[in-house]
Amino acid sequence: MAYPDSSHDVPPRANVARESDAPSAVEAATSRLLAALDALEAAVERRREHDRGEDRLAAQVQALGTDRSKLAADLDAQAAHTRRLEATNREVARRLDIAMETIRSVLDAHDA
Repeated sequence: MAYPDSSHDVPPRANVARESDAPSAVEAATSRLLAALDALEAAVERRREHDRGEDRLAAQVQALGTDRSKLAADLDAQAAHTRRLEATNREVARRLDIAMETIRSVLDAHDA
């Protein structure tokens, strides 16, 4: 059945109902779009915060690496110092042994 004021086969009342539904459908779509944009913005902010957290962790790892390198260098220096002290200690002990033997020899020669 064709209606005089319409190129559609829909009665005029149904057309009015569709037109009145249109703003609410647009409003609903707009609300959904805004909600989706809010969700996207929240997701972007969470991602940024996550990235900032990763940056902080990377900086901490870098600082720990620097500290480790410094500590390793300090340990190497202390180990070298310890080796020098041990060598000096051995040399002093050797010289003391020689001095004690010399003193014993002198005392033995004097007693004899």
